[in-house]
Amino acid sequence: MHFDGRMSYTDYLQLDLVLGAQKPLTDTHDELLFIIQHQTSELWMTLALHEINAARDAISQDALQPAFKMLARVARIFEQLNNAWDVLRTMTPSDYTAFRDELGQSSGFQSWQYRLIEFSLGNRNTALLQPHAHRPDITAKLTSELARPTLYDVALRALARGGLPVPSFVLDRDISRPHVCDDDLVHVWEQIYRDPQKYWSFYELAETLVDIEDYFRRWRFNHVTTVERVIGFKRGTGGTGGVDYLRRMLAVELFPELWRVRTVL
Repeated sequence: MHFDGRMSYTDYLQLDLVLGAQKPLTDTHDELLFIIQHQTSELWMTLALHEINAARDAISQDALQPAFKMLARVARIFEQLNNAWDVLRTMTPSDYTAFRDELGQSSGFQSWQYRLIEFSLGNRNTALLQPHAHRPDITAKLTSELARPTLYDVALRALARGGLPVPSFVLDRDISRPHVCDDDLVHVWEQIYRDPQKYWSFYELAETLVDIEDYFRRWRFNHVTTVERVIGFKRGTGGTGGVDYLRRMLAVELFPELWRVRTVL
């Protein structure tokens, strides 16, 4: 019962630092909800990036089974992030308007961890480096990610090492740019789906990637719905088009061939 000079729960988790990080700028009731929602989301994103990076390393070494466990965790993290929107949606337009002006130009659009997740999964838009230009350290992290193969890139390279006819131009593409859907690659995945027993590990890899994108799409959709419910069609605090911008993001596909293959089967 005595922890003077010994590691305690509070010490290990650095709870003084974590629980002291909420600094509302107003005395409105709902600002604390807004702050905690975004801070906890950033913590979950830290873990998602940890798992995505480790999974890419594992797939590159053809250690697919450990990668599946890591990527299953990523999907559950995205589910956790989805559930968080349900809490934020208890905030009404009147609640948010009471402190919104104090946010200045700060916006979730500026989350560099979210940007890293997008980049690592394949949505690589170099124009989105600009909001972080004032932070050379963050820009360096994002630029470094653009030089690394995406999760989908390492998956496709694994297929090629496994003897599947992944087109050479797909394997040799400029990885700093977004992947472009290719019909020949659809047929590679079709070959896997038509004979799952022969290609079981790749079949499982395909479904794991679909699972991740499924949850990621729901995260985006819930974001759109929450924003429209709280601010309607106002512009975002960061200068984006708000709901209109978020709706455009719903059309972005991370692993397009894995969705197209369902039509040809």
